[in-house]
Amino acid sequence: MTAPPKTIRILVVDDHPIVRGGVELLAREDTDLEVVGGALTGSAAVELARTLPVDVILLDLRLPDIPAPELIPRLRRVAPHARILLFTAFADHGAIDLLMEAGADGCLVKDISGQDFATAIHRVSSGIRVVDPRLTGPRKVVTSEALYRAGLTRREYEVLRFAAMGHSNPEIAQELSLTRNTVKTYLQSAMQKLNARNRVEAIARAHELRLL
Repeated sequence: MTAPPKTIRILVVDDHPIVRGGVELLAREDTDLEVVGGALTGSAAVELARTLPVDVILLDLRLPDIPAPELIPRLRRVAPHARILLFTAFADHGAIDLLMEAGADGCLVKDISGQDFATAIHRVSSGIRVVDPRLTGPRKVVTSEALYRAGLTRREYEVLRFAAMGHSNPEIAQELSLTRNTVKTYLQSAMQKLNARNRVEAIARAHELRLL
């Protein structure tokens, strides 16, 4: 006699409550999926992962208290058997590789369809790494020589690239694990080197130099 399918228990970690509601709707399309909890912050996620029976942790990349690269190892320690699936609104996310190296098991873009969502949850729960195809396309590789010609350091370029993607200074700080003041300093330095009066001009200049 075949054993009934095991229910996959999902913990949703996102500071927007509406996202949890959306995930619950997606999960209802598959009777083997169940959302067992939700957390608005990284610290709350750690506590819930420590106490709830969880199979998959669906983790938003932008939480108000703990940067994702720091949170992933903490979740690993308290829930070593749970799979961590990143959830992002941006298909062009510059830190995906870093976060995968930090211990994530996959990454999805938030506009995923219900069927694709269920398939991804099942696959990652069974130990298969799942990454949305939109996150694995060709990326612009900027060489050190190109940055040298532009007069930018690698860190200045990273900050400028996130700014070009529409991120605010606090968001950039969280993504790169920097303080807000440090991000501001890097941006100001990049603007000065690119002879730009503001970030918009700096981004335009970087495009002209084929850095973005």
